[in-house]
Amino acid sequence: MSNKLNNTYDIKELIKHNLRSYSMFIILIAIMLIFGPLCNWTNFKGRNITYIFFQFSYVFILATGMVQCIVIGGIDLSVGSVVAFIGALSVYLYNTGAGMIVTLIASLVMGFAVGAFQGWFIAYPKIPPFIATLAGMLLFRGLTYIVTNVSPVNPDDDVYSYFATGTVDEDLLHIEDPVLFDYYPAAFILALIIIVVLWMVEFKSRKIKIADGHDVPPQAFAIGKLVLISVLLLFLAERFASYRGLPVVVIVLLITVGLFHFILKNTVLGRYIYAVGGNIRSAKLSGINTEFVTFIVYCFMGTLTGLAAVVSTGYMNSALPQAGNMFEMDAIAACYIGGVSASGGIGTVVGVVVGGLVMSVINNGMTLMNLGAHYQYVVKALVVLLAVFYDVYSRRKAGLG
Repeated sequence: MSNKLNNTYDIKELIKHNLRSYSMFIILIAIMLIFGPLCNWTNFKGRNITYIFFQFSYVFILATGMVQCIVIGGIDLSVGSVVAFIGALSVYLYNTGAGMIVTLIASLVMGFAVGAFQGWFIAYPKIPPFIATLAGMLLFRGLTYIVTNVSPVNPDDDVYSYFATGTVDEDLLHIEDPVLFDYYPAAFILALIIIVVLWMVEFKSRKIKIADGHDVPPQAFAIGKLVLISVLLLFLAERFASYRGLPVVVIVLLITVGLFHFILKNTVLGRYIYAVGGNIRSAKLSGINTEFVTFIVYCFMGTLTGLAAVVSTGYMNSALPQAGNMFEMDAIAACYIGGVSASGGIGTVVGVVVGGLVMSVINNGMTLMNLGAHYQYVVKALVVLLAVFYDVYSRRKAGLG
């Protein structure tokens, strides 16, 4: 195969290879367009787009950790209960005057401790992840009821909620009115920075691959991909800028997703995680400490659960004893919709974030149509079933299972 990939066969192979990666983007756009006329196009308004990220940011955070658990062949059913438990403890700590930064760090540490606790049982005594985290789900839900006395715990002021529902323009820069053609500026500035970095990284990576003699896609394909991503980023920036500005939680999501995407794609640990998920016996025979990799993955999951606890509690501006109900299902659904294989070994952070967006847009669209939560459960079940069916079918067709 030549570097230019000019012939028809190579182009078809290229499209086939990337179809799974980009099909979720196509589905996401299609769902938005389907709900558009049904909601009088309210779903495209800046206020609604912003509140999707406010309300469902916990899904993206939890899915970032859950994808790693599923890739190694595990699962974590406890995340909803842990979110409620850490959320309550974080509010108690905040109300002592500790401040938001200390509260956030403490929540991450608590999440890490919970992940280490459960990860040890899964990695070393070899307790099945389903059983270990099911026990954790019951344990931490019970502890939540105990520490809250089955009553809501409210922060002493609104600063706690800024982390989940604040914006850079209004709450950090204190810009009271739009200053750039009726737009707040921060979202556009960040979008342009990300676009410039993406283009630079793409072409530098391409140049290195060509110099090393590796095959690369046609330049037109690479440019087309970058143009599509740039348009989507500018669309989101315009929607944010038209309402209240850049949400703080979006920056949190970008840092979280970027960090774990880098870990999985560009580090030795990331390669080990995929190796353990692909074939744990072969990974162990090749010298990988599979127990330690499993332990670290659940530590990551716990830390991200601590972050999700602060975000979720901040959105509600209250720590509720019943908080986190079904959060684990939302995270698992986002993973399978985002292309994670039910057999393990396959999945990306970017994919599950798009899967989370698909679930969030569906929930939001049905809410705008005044459909009850029971309809949302039915649709979620069908979407997850179809996603797993597609994974099993495609693997059998490829002769992988």
